[in-house]
Amino acid sequence: MTLLSSMTGFGACARGTDWTWELRSVNARGLEVRFRLPPGLDRLEADLRPLIASRMKRGTITATLRAGTTDSGGYAVDRTLLAHLTSIADEWGAERPGSPKLRIELMMALPGVVRRDAADSDAEPDEATVATMRAGFETALNMLVQTREAEGARLATIVLAQLESLAVLHADASAQAALQSVAQKAQLGASVRSVLADAPAIPAERLVQELALLASRADVTEEIDRLASHISAARALLSAGGPQGRQLDFLVQEFMREANTLCSKSASIALTGVGLQMKAVIEQIREQVQNIE
Repeated sequence: MTLLSSMTGFGACARGTDWTWELRSVNARGLEVRFRLPPGLDRLEADLRPLIASRMKRGTITATLRAGTTDSGGYAVDRTLLAHLTSIADEWGAERPGSPKLRIELMMALPGVVRRDAADSDAEPDEATVATMRAGFETALNMLVQTREAEGARLATIVLAQLESLAVLHADASAQAALQSVAQKAQLGASVRSVLADAPAIPAERLVQELALLASRADVTEEIDRLASHISAARALLSAGGPQGRQLDFLVQEFMREANTLCSKSASIALTGVGLQMKAVIEQIREQVQNIE
């Protein structure tokens, strides 16, 4: 069974201090992959990008590789550049008596003064090391997938509980809608008798048309039925697993549409109250669904 996945997650893999992979995933409308690779290792992206696309359908994935993190004496000071910058600083200070003298640690921090030895910075890893990097990426990717699935399972549990709350409110709305129908019939009957008493010459056909229009405007049966259908569809999507986020997001929009119409047609305080509670639960569902792949 394909598990439901979140769009947020993290995966990592390291080989001592030689290299470290970090993969992070956050929400996105589609799939966006970003690689941050050291110089000389850009060629890895072409091989690794399809692996992400084969495992994920949505989310912004950032894959960062940190390589050559050891600092065993591979630095050099450009003394010529340092002397040149110091001379410029001395001239600038001489033209401005009383100005503070630049400290050596500030000079050393200027770009180009301290650099890694060319042998350390330019050397590319051998093919054996690159192969271990590729394997490490797959390990980090597997961890990312697992964390997304674990978060997806948690989201599914939350959304299912929220759907249960919505189902309870749906039952309350159905009961209130039935009571509203009885009350409206009595109210319409009283209104008709009042209108006929005041204007007995109103054509019967016109009166029937107006009554039918009033009844259709107040009838919430279709909204109640569609809500029940949408709840069942959402439960089925959560059970099916896989990348269902877009379809769930569409269903949430339909939930809100029906709830809004229910409130606008409501002729009783009780039914309106249930409709407002529905809208609050639907917003909670929306917040969670937006994290689902």
